[in-house]
Amino acid sequence: MSAAIIRTVKSAGASLAGKRTRIPKAAMTLTPAAVQRLQQLVKGPDPKLIRVAVKNKGCAGLSYVLEYAKEKGKFDEEINQDGVTVLIDSKSLFKMLGSEMDYVQDKLSSKFVFNNPNIKESCG
Repeated sequence: MSAAIIRTVKSAGASLAGKRTRIPKAAMTLTPAAVQRLQQLVKGPDPKLIRVAVKNKGCAGLSYVLEYAKEKGKFDEEINQDGVTVLIDSKSLFKMLGSEMDYVQDKLSSKFVFNNPNIKESCG
């Protein structure tokens, strides 16, 4: 190899060395309460996965749907946190980016709650 090519390769490597690499952020995070409840839901003899999807519904325009899945879909996003695997439906991924899934329980009800920074307004 000629000296000019070697210098070009070295200078290209040096320019990349100073750049910061970004660690990819999870599309959705789970609170400890959500992790604990999800662990209870998938426990059993058959391995189960939970798939989260967003459907257009209501005045705010979004409704969250949780369903059991036997396997990961081809384009589903897989979230692994604290030993729990949650799938995000590929069509819903863009609407779910940066969301947090929580589990809330009181005397009369228990439910999963989604804190989604992508929602600008809602009614009620």
